[in-house]
Amino acid sequence: MTDGRLDARVLALSAQAKEILDAHPRTRRLTASLPEADTSPLRIALLGPYSAGKSMLIAALRRLPAAEVAKLVDAAPKTQEATPYPWNGVTLVDLPGTLSGNDEHSAAARRGVRGADALMIVTTSELPGEAETEAILQALDADGFADRSVVVVNKMSAENSDREVILDEIRKRLGPFADRVPVIPTDARDYVDAGNEPELTDAQRALLVAESGIDALTAELRRITAPGVEGMRPKAQAHELVRVLEDAEQRWELDGRELDAARTTKKAEKSISRAKTAVLDTLERESEIVASRVRTAGGRAADGVSEKNGTVPVDIATAVTGELIDARTDFDVRFSSSVRAAFDALAAEYGDAVPEPEAWVNEVDAPEATLAAPTQSPYERAIREAAEKAEKVGAKKLHALIEKVAGEPEAAAKIANWLNKTRAGQKVLDAGGKITNGVDKFKPWGRIKATKKVAGAAGKVQWAVAVMGPLMDVKSIAQDQSKWKAIKKRRQALRDHFADVALRQRTDLNDTGEQHLSEWITEVEQSLSGLTKQGAEISAARETALEGIRGLRDEAEKLVRPGD
Repeated sequence: MTDGRLDARVLALSAQAKEILDAHPRTRRLTASLPEADTSPLRIALLGPYSAGKSMLIAALRRLPAAEVAKLVDAAPKTQEATPYPWNGVTLVDLPGTLSGNDEHSAAARRGVRGADALMIVTTSELPGEAETEAILQALDADGFADRSVVVVNKMSAENSDREVILDEIRKRLGPFADRVPVIPTDARDYVDAGNEPELTDAQRALLVAESGIDALTAELRRITAPGVEGMRPKAQAHELVRVLEDAEQRWELDGRELDAARTTKKAEKSISRAKTAVLDTLERESEIVASRVRTAGGRAADGVSEKNGTVPVDIATAVTGELIDARTDFDVRFSSSVRAAFDALAAEYGDAVPEPEAWVNEVDAPEATLAAPTQSPYERAIREAAEKAEKVGAKKLHALIEKVAGEPEAAAKIANWLNKTRAGQKVLDAGGKITNGVDKFKPWGRIKATKKVAGAAGKVQWAVAVMGPLMDVKSIAQDQSKWKAIKKRRQALRDHFADVALRQRTDLNDTGEQHLSEWITEVEQSLSGLTKQGAEISAARETALEGIRGLRDEAEKLVRPGD
């Protein structure tokens, strides 16, 4: 990658970042810190603690006369804001001293570092303390200045200063950056004195200049800045772009009311998702159980085919029919129970705000149902008995009556009324005590519930009768084949038929069960929207913003890695 291309990529990412940050008030003010096209002279910022001699270093590098040196270094703390000074075609930026206890000075120094193309990290022969060492390592590592810095150890002419010991200790503290960052020992005061003390001899001046290290520092700074604006600034801007995007991420850290709202929404979403998942797991499991029972029932019917005439004996057909009905009834009980359990769990958290789900299509209410259902459902048995005795229904054949009861509320209501006329029928109809007030009496809305129950049960019987149709059809026996082949063919045809029914039944139950659940979950979400709306809006805006910010940050980080 050429430096020119790096510049173009940084500015392109910066333009994208501006769009994303401008989109929300939280991050809008950060756009002012985004890199822009800039051909101004390179900026070398001087970073170091108060009294390290940064201002004196600038005076020495600029070869200032005594009067100007005094103006530059007199005040204490000497620098309160980042102050620029032209030097050799670049700009030296004197930053406020760090570790002085002045938070404003530290903040100004931090801003100056972020706007720099290179750093002159200044310490002294007294050696940096722990806090100063951490600040130096942050500048080299997290801030990305490792290959754009020089460490200056100033005041090296102080008494009792062992140059080699001090420099070795400085390199130890630089850790992994010891071989990447040049360390220059200096004494800016000696250099300034050499140029401004009239009583010095030429030899003394030359010695002070040679030992001050300023010429070596000048050469190192020229080396660092040799690539020029086009070569250095894109690297600095890439790092600053990463820092701005990191700041933008931090702006989306929620607290206070917003955090509470987001947590409430997230909690509700998890609760709803947990309830939904539990029901769907039950639906998947129980629909497969129904399919398995249908296939098993089909196998029983096929095995029972008579070798004499190819028919299924009445007792086997009756047992298979009962198994089909029971399979559907057990599914209704377990599925309804799972929906009820989901409702109870949500209601325990959010109380009356959670709407009660509509009863499942076959009206089997979980509190009234027993999972240990008898082989023959009491509902179906009672309906069959009622069908034989209900004179007003007007239908004689069982399948015709069942079809009528399943499809016409009036017919179902008549059977419900008949069931409720005896204690035995009332007990079957209202096992949970929610429909009737005793024999021949209904609770409010009880008649409607009873009618739906009867119609639902009849629907299962109607379905079972339809499935059993091929058992009574002997036309599939080929007249021109041997009896054994014909019987074998009929048995396989029955197995295939029930396998197809099992597959369709599982699919239908899954589809209708998911639809039933989805309608209720939608009602729950709408009912809880007053509780979750604010948090949902905040979370949605946050996720959208962070997705864009993190995507750009990943791209920007590729530009600052060595070799990119």
